Amino acid sequence: MMAELSCGISVSARIAAIVLLCLVMASPLTGESGFTKGREIEPLPSELKPGDYVWIPEISPAGPVVVVVSIPDQEMYVYRNGVRIGRSTVSTGATGHPTPTGIFTILQKREDYESSIYKGAKMPYMQRLTWDGIAMHAGKLPGYPASHGCVRLSEDFAEKLYSVTKHGTTVIVTDQKYAPGKTASPGFLLSGTTGEAPSRYLPAGGFEWQPDKSPDGAVSIILSIPDSVAYVYRNSVQIGRSSFVLDKKASVSGSHIYSALDGMDSNGARDWLAITSIGGGDVPDLKTLANSTKIPSKFLENVRAVIAPGTTLILTDLPVSTKTRSEQDFRILTTEPAQPQSKP
Repeated sequence: MMAELSCGISVSARIAAIVLLCLVMASPLTGESGFTKGREIEPLPSELKPGDYVWIPEISPAGPVVVVVSIPDQEMYVYRNGVRIGRSTVSTGATGHPTPTGIFTILQKREDYESSIYKGAKMPYMQRLTWDGIAMHAGKLPGYPASHGCVRLSEDFAEKLYSVTKHGTTVIVTDQKYAPGKTASPGFLLSGTTGEAPSRYLPAGGFEWQPDKSPDGAVSIILSIPDSVAYVYRNSVQIGRSSFVLDKKASVSGSHIYSALDGMDSNGARDWLAITSIGGGDVPDLKTLANSTKIPSKFLENVRAVIAPGTTLILTDLPVSTKTRSEQDFRILTTEPAQPQSKP
């Protein structure tokens, strides 16, 4: 006679029920590829389980997108025009294969992609962050860091994220618990081809502007306080730089990252979103700071012409490296001593 449990249900029936329950519970999370399928949940959850995500793009239908990845939380936050439209669980790099922290721009997007590094491994909705193999893509989410350095997403969320980003979208990866105004380190700002860095010496006019070096692409601007120089990059190529003078009463401590928004104020000045800060210090108000800064008017006019929603601006108390940058993962910010800006 078949053994029965005290509740009157046979052992085999109990096992069958458990198997069925496991299949039902797993079905929304595991796709045919073995990747995590994903499960959309209501906003403001108390916790997210592997594969869970929140997606409400309709609350901010247009504007620049910024993505923040928290390695300790194993979560991603997606902002559009300053409003959070998405939150998802992720899986970042395992021990020995850490996901690099810092500020990146999306260099390449492929809906269907196979890795050339990992024996043709499929990486749906791939969005490349570096040229040496770090990307965001659909994959398996076990609930802990398990990748070779990439940021894995559930299939459903990877597709949704792919639909709102573009080349040049800013992605911030932090190894501190995410909170407004906090991130880990400057890390990699840009990961593209730039060739050799120009001389530190500026021309007699105090600025140079060579937009033909890179006719199009995402724009990033760095204002280095110790250098007293503003640097402009387009598609990772330096197209301009200028000296500036900051009022002695104004001070900047740390590095502060902003993203240009769609809106303009009543005076025609661009609105900026303060994304995150590095190294402490109060977040400066850009419009107040602009009134304390002297910079060649022609250079300022040129820069304003290339700023668009999503342009990244970094205000920093670090000097900018003059070393030759390669095609893979160069560091813009450095701790090397500042050098004089004019010939002695």
